[in-house]
Amino acid sequence: MKADSVHDFASIIRGRRHELGLTQAALADRAGVSRKWVHELEGGKPTAELGLVVRTLHALGLELDVRDPTSVPGDRQSVDLDEVLRRHGADG
Repeated sequence: MKADSVHDFASIIRGRRHELGLTQAALADRAGVSRKWVHELEGGKPTAELGLVVRTLHALGLELDVRDPTSVPGDRQSVDLDEVLRRHGADG
């Protein structure tokens, strides 16, 4: 699935939660976050902490795949997200 905006991302997460038959509280429990946080994420919260988002995706059986949109189709280079964050000064 491709997400071009925070709202697309929120919709994907909400849709997957519904596919799995989970309540916001059940997802929150699986991901180790609060129900309120899940609610805000599904509402398109633009400042959601990336680490918590990744944990939530894993709780839904999803993963984040970062790609260079200018790359040649089929040229699947892996991106080490931790390394990208380190280079940009984010704490891990």
